[in-house]
Amino acid sequence: MKWVAKAIIHHNEKRIAVWFENKPALNARFKKLPNVKWSQTLGAWHVPDTIQNRQKFAIAEENQTIKTTPLSINNQHILSQFIETIQLKGYSGSTLKTYKNEFTLFLTYLNQKSASECNLLDVRAYILYCLNELKLTEATIHSRINALKFYYEKILHFERFSMEIPRPKKPYQLPKVIDINDVKKLFDVTTNLKHNTMLKVCYGMGLRVSEIVGLKIKDVDSKRMQVLIEKGKGKKDRYANLPESLLQQLRNYFKEYKPKYYLFEGVNGTQYSCRSAQQVFKHALIKANINKTVGIHSLRHSFATHLLENGTDIRYIQELLGHNDIKTTLLYTNVSDKSIRKIKSPLDDINS
Repeated sequence: MKWVAKAIIHHNEKRIAVWFENKPALNARFKKLPNVKWSQTLGAWHVPDTIQNRQKFAIAEENQTIKTTPLSINNQHILSQFIETIQLKGYSGSTLKTYKNEFTLFLTYLNQKSASECNLLDVRAYILYCLNELKLTEATIHSRINALKFYYEKILHFERFSMEIPRPKKPYQLPKVIDINDVKKLFDVTTNLKHNTMLKVCYGMGLRVSEIVGLKIKDVDSKRMQVLIEKGKGKKDRYANLPESLLQQLRNYFKEYKPKYYLFEGVNGTQYSCRSAQQVFKHALIKANINKTVGIHSLRHSFATHLLENGTDIRYIQELLGHNDIKTTLLYTNVSDKSIRKIKSPLDDINS
């Protein structure tokens, strides 16, 4: 396993941050370490700065601890301008949070140098540092480039950013799909009415986890058998079809839990968190004894794939999923094409 470790001060606490290639198996191993935590800001796992951990991650002298440098006054103003511009352009809260975190890391890297004084060569040097020193994944690099692109193109009006700062090629990944019989198993083992309803809403309408927890009672139209997905990805509204088999269960759920505003509410009527919804799915996966490394988003992938296998037109699936580009929806043809999967291997002829 290739990794980079550094002693840091994080939230006034001595920690050791570790960056490594983002693979499910590696993440699972790291989660088992005592007192390990994930930092979205650092884009890394971090553990207590102990003698044992220093030996484990080859951290040498105590004086090698790197304390995060406070932003210079100028870069503090630049960060404020950056945040305000994102807000004025009406970007979503999740985009604001991601861009802010990524841009703050860049400003920290610059130390006392002003971001406004940097040229594209300085930005290239930073991206190479993230690739070669921090060993960040392609997806994380793309996220950092997006934040920098916003600053240099939208605020400083650089014209050649995209040409001068190439992006690392992302691995071609197919959607992870759950067999329809395993989906049924997930529902069968989830006996809690609230959790069961949540999973069925996710699969039955092909929703993203943020869309599930954002559903409001008023969005459900039982007369038209439709559900309004308000401000989905890209701040777009769309309608999803309400499965007939789910209507009575939704009514039973409503009678028992009596939600006030959101369809699925957490403690004291607050919005259910995405993390909690992910945990519901994870526990169902374990109880159903389904040995796949997938998240709740795989129910959305499975919804699209199973629709394709039932003969639904790809254009309708695109609309139901809320995809801007048909190319995104066409990915599902690579995992659902029955005609391809029916091709018999010549090995079967030899062994028959």
